[in-house]
Amino acid sequence: MRHRKKFNHLGRKKAHREAMLSNMAISLIEHKRIRTTVAKAKALRSFVEPLINRSKEDTTHSRRMVFKKLQNKHAVNELFREISQKVAEREGGYTRILKTGNRLGDNAEMCIIELVDYNENYFSDKAVQSKRKRTRRGKSKSTTSEKTAAEETQKTETVAESAEADNVENKTENNTEKETDDNKKEDNDK
Repeated sequence: MRHRKKFNHLGRKKAHREAMLSNMAISLIEHKRIRTTVAKAKALRSFVEPLINRSKEDTTHSRRMVFKKLQNKHAVNELFREISQKVAEREGGYTRILKTGNRLGDNAEMCIIELVDYNENYFSDKAVQSKRKRTRRGKSKSTTSEKTAAEETQKTETVAESAEADNVENKTENNTEKETDDNKKEDNDK
């Protein structure tokens, strides 16, 4: 019976489950994102987040406790050197699970689990989407269209002014070139 045992056994014995989670944690630390099933990702999250939290304090004891779970010194070094620096201010929630649909063979629910601070694309998309707000009011539409029309006329005026300035500069350059050519011809004639 599994009374009061809330973790997912994932259809494996204890040794197999711990080895699998350790290997997945090593891959997540090295590659910063991995693709797996949702059930494994949720189990991995509860396995790897305490390790990341422990890496904030770089002591011999912390390193030994993390190495006991991971059994890979390269992953431990990367965790304590790079990842702990990025997550120093974060209180928790070091991983993100993004669902990607179902697997073709067995229709298992798939996802991507990634370290939150290493996905710059996620933050840039949010910033672009938050800039543009839409409203249902009729007045704001007309004011926004008037504002955009005014902005466009200002842009065209500035473009026209810069084009005129470029033309004036080109004319003065052409005049100076003609004067130098005329001076050279006069010198040759003399």
